[in-house]
Amino acid sequence: MNRRSFLERTCTAGAVGFSMALPPTYAAQARPRSYGRTLLVDAAGQALRASKLTPHVNYLFHYPYAATPVFLLDLGKAAVGQSLTAGGRSGVYHWPGGSGAQHSVVAYCAICPYKLVHPSADVSLISYRADRARRGVQNGLIHCCADHCQFDPAQGAAVLAGPAQQPLTAVLLSHDPASDTLTAYATLGAVLFDEFFGKFGGQLTSRNGLDPRAPASGRARVWELSAYSRNSVRC
Repeated sequence: MNRRSFLERTCTAGAVGFSMALPPTYAAQARPRSYGRTLLVDAAGQALRASKLTPHVNYLFHYPYAATPVFLLDLGKAAVGQSLTAGGRSGVYHWPGGSGAQHSVVAYCAICPYKLVHPSADVSLISYRADRARRGVQNGLIHCCADHCQFDPAQGAAVLAGPAQQPLTAVLLSHDPASDTLTAYATLGAVLFDEFFGKFGGQLTSRNGLDPRAPASGRARVWELSAYSRNSVRC
């Protein structure tokens, strides 16, 4: 199976049926947790230029593992650093703000911390909403339809509504001004990967025949969510 097929099928929609909320036992990382450096690339395998991102469009790549999806967003305005609380017994950490020439590019793990809802090739119940939808969703928020958790990507994905007890995990990006390229290098905030693989690892392995915990390679394909997921639900 080639890498494209793996990435298309790697995250299952099975999180929709996960009815029990996770206890807030995962530890926050007050400092960035480093992983391998991964260059973001386009469909042709060429280095993605940050200035080519369309503001307010949902983009997605996989990091720090081949099976963990990440939202990539250009908010169209600078995102200023914030101090955040991860919830539970975790503490406070500082999110450094946006990347890119305008400090408007942000990235967050696309796994909702409440029930591990995440985008799959079949359906995405979680996405960024540039404009309002139903149920009181504000402009410019990431919204999870499973339990109507809302996260503000301009404030480190802080929780604004719903039962989630912590922000989405931030993925830190470095921007090379000379080449206008973006490289993912670390996560920040509470991590959910053990819970995610504990719940879905068997399904991912049986469907793909590959280790879902395999680290992301040195290059990660960036998709528009509309191309990656056949059905993006707006609730």
